[in-house]
Amino acid sequence: MRTPAAALAIVGLGCLLAACHKDPPTAPTPSASAPSPATISQPPLFSEPPPVVASPTPVRSSAKPSASPSGFPEGYLSFCNGKPSGEQVLAAVRRARTGFPASGVTVQKAPVCAGVWQYTILAVAGSEPLQVVTKGDPASLTVVTVGTDPCTVEVRTLAPAALRQAADCE
Repeated sequence: MRTPAAALAIVGLGCLLAACHKDPPTAPTPSASAPSPATISQPPLFSEPPPVVASPTPVRSSAKPSASPSGFPEGYLSFCNGKPSGEQVLAAVRRARTGFPASGVTVQKAPVCAGVWQYTILAVAGSEPLQVVTKGDPASLTVVTVGTDPCTVEVRTLAPAALRQAADCE
């Protein structure tokens, strides 16, 4: 025997289905002013291809797309995979900044690269982390900036967008 709730659910479902049922659409009745199908012009199913127009001789450039000498794309950041290493960045900072501590500084975040630009974070004992932006060949890095705010004019205007985003300069 069915419970009253189950019976009510079945009746409700039946009513719902009956309400959703619609009569199929009927075709409009032809009127005297409507054109007959034979008089309606339709585009052909297949058309001939457009005529071939001779194009001017293409200009060939001897310039090839420029690839970064580092092999890293400028469009996004990638791990530098040791080219340069964190130690090379640290050595470049020590060469460029006199008075930089000889000890107590370690690489907190290994360099990430975008083109020939690198972004590294150094941990300094008893101080805030230093953000370092360098550029160039790993063997002869140029230090662009070192500090708690790496967003110098040079970084904001010349560094690849991906590096600026990593350094929070945008």
